[in-house]
Order: sequence, then C-alpha cells, then structure tokens
Amino acid sequence: MNSLIVVALLHYFLFAVLVQSAPVSLPFGPLPAFREAAERAKTLVEKILRDIPAVHTATVNTEGLTLDPSTQTTNLQMMVTSLGIPASPVLKPLSEHFTLDICVSRMSAGSQLYQGLLGVLSEKLSGLSDLQADLRDLLTHINKMKEVARLGGGVVDQNHSPDLASRLHGNYKVQVAAHLTLTQLRSFCHDLIRSLRAVATYRPQTAGTR
Repeated sequence: MNSLIVVALLHYFLFAVLVQSAPVSLPFGPLPAFREAAERAKTLVEKILRDIPAVHTATVNTEGLTLDPSTQTTNLQMMVTSLGIPASPVLKPLSEHFTLDICVSRMSAGSQLYQGLLGVLSEKLSGLSDLQADLRDLLTHINKMKEVARLGGGVVDQNHSPDLASRLHGNYKVQVAAHLTLTQLRSFCHDLIRSLRAVATYRPQTAGTR
C-alpha cells in the first residue's frame, strides 16, 4: 500500500478518536426544566424562612431561647453536641472541586436531615408539621433538579433522628432541641437560597466529566 495512503488513514483514525474522546462544550446555561425546578425550590425555601419565626414563637416558650443571634451562648453550642444535633451540610460556590453534583446532593441531604429532626421533635411538640411538609416538597424539587441534570449521588443517608430521640429527656431539652434545630434550619435556608440562585444560572464549561 502506498505510504501516503497509510499516513492519511492513520491521520483519519487519530482524528476520529480525538473527536470521540473530547469533552462536549456546553456554552449554554441549564436546561429550562432544571431552572424551573430550582426556582420552585427557591420559592419554597423563602416561604420556609418566612415561617420559621412564627413556628419558633409557637413551639419554643423557654425564656432566653430566641432567634436573635446575640442571645446565643456557649452553653447552647455545647447542647448541640450533647443532644446529637448534626451540623448542616456545607454549601459552597460552584467550582471544579465543588461541582453541581456535590452541591445538589448536599441540598438534598440537608432537606432530609431537617425533615427527620422535625419529625422527631413533632412527637414532643405541636406546630412543626407544616415545616415538615414544606421540606418534603422541597426535597421533591431538588430530586427533580437531579433527575433533569442527570446528576448522581443518589439518596444520602441522614439517619440522625434516633440519636436526637434518645436524648430528649425533659421539657427543657425538647425546647433547646427545637430552638437549635430551627436556628440551624434558618441558616441552612439562607445558604440554600444563595446556592439555588447560583445553580439556576450556572454555565458549565464542559460535560462528560464529573
């Protein structure tokens, strides 16, 4: 076979392999269905934030337990550990290391976490069921985001509820647990809104790598 033909064939096959393996450029933003699910989730988180003060007033009546950050004491922070209340999943700005997949999975994990904690507290206090329902609906919207964007991660196990249930001895601990849970939920919701705004306009540079 002519050597020029061989060289030409080699170049052809090499070009075909490179084109097939190269990541696909995504100059466009998120899919409309993803943006819609993110917007619905953000609207629901804003509702949760508006409702938290009223829920706190209705369920927490122990003097000194308020949503004012200046009233938080070292003793209360120690109670977080003694009651076994886990910290919220950390949400960061999207980057090469904190990917969309990780971000949405942590949104899901946090929603599951607080839904579970409020479920335990609901056995001791009334007035938390609406927040539970909102968190359940929020999780539905977040799962829709994962489905539309074909993100991995699956359901994150947040089986912390039994730990809290076993430590709720006496009304004071119940009150403190409710206060701390609602305080942490409020902070997590602020982080959620920032992250949902970011992912709704996120423009990935490449696809095919996660």
